[in-house]
Amino acid sequence: MKIALLAVPGSMKSALSGLSDMFWLANQVAEQNPALRHRDTGNEPGFSAQIVTADGHPVIDAQGRRIESEGSFESDKYSLIIASGMRLDEEKYPLSKAAITDAARWVKAQYQQGCAVAGACAGGFILAEAGLLNGRMCATTWWLYHTFRERYPLTKPVWGKALVEDRNIITTGGPLSWVDLAIHVVRLYAGDEMAKLTADMAVADSQPLSQHLYAPAGFLNSRHPLLIKAEHLVRFQDPSITVEQLAASLNMTTRTLNRKMTELTQESPKSFITRVRMETAAMLLENRGKTVSQVATECGYNDETAFRRAFNAVMGMSPGMYKEWVKNRSRDVR
Repeated sequence: MKIALLAVPGSMKSALSGLSDMFWLANQVAEQNPALRHRDTGNEPGFSAQIVTADGHPVIDAQGRRIESEGSFESDKYSLIIASGMRLDEEKYPLSKAAITDAARWVKAQYQQGCAVAGACAGGFILAEAGLLNGRMCATTWWLYHTFRERYPLTKPVWGKALVEDRNIITTGGPLSWVDLAIHVVRLYAGDEMAKLTADMAVADSQPLSQHLYAPAGFLNSRHPLLIKAEHLVRFQDPSITVEQLAASLNMTTRTLNRKMTELTQESPKSFITRVRMETAAMLLENRGKTVSQVATECGYNDETAFRRAFNAVMGMSPGMYKEWVKNRSRDVR
């Protein structure tokens, strides 16, 4: 498949080169494992990726370096277009509004002709600018979440999700999430085993880690008074609070609370309560002196199995694995 790696002024050169390398690694895996090659690839490389700019001329990257172009918007037809991370200004806008507008127009036209599209980190802004994310679930980098929601209110970014695919559009969150994106594309077009072997070759995880692991507790709720108050009630007053009790404490009906929560966070009140409890649990689990059972109790769970199930659903790993992940991460920092 032919893949266009979209480069605009301020693009991260490492993402473009890294994506190209990941697809090259996938081709190496295919050569070493002929039985896994996709039936449509024939004798050609399974993945052919090239860096594309609007006019085929070089652009300047996030650090002021040249990004050489291998094609233009008019030079070829592609099966997939990937917009990767880029530098943003102080107000979190791309460096060149005109370039983003042109890129968004091109991406939209290609999508309407059947081309799949993807956005990693701030690359998702181009897809949103094109209107392709309107009404769609999508992922964005946790620290861009509020900006993304305010700027593109018709989109449906999912908090904490590392990768979302919705109707031939893939989005990922994080400046280095192009790794997750590339492996996901390999999985889609060449199968699970190819994706696993490619990830193994790159010494990367074959499944993306949840952004819940990295976002500060309470970040999502920090921009609206209702969410701040609701979080305080769950986190500090009664972690076992029910939806009905939370609504009553906020002086509203459960129906109104559900509507407001959905508007503000794309989650139900029940999911909100669970998320806040799990964010609290994650902080408590970082204390090596606390057992999983003790943390479960402090977070309002009488059933440890239910707690473990909820933690895994939100954080993407078991409490025990999380404690180990935190320990290894602390060791790496030292």
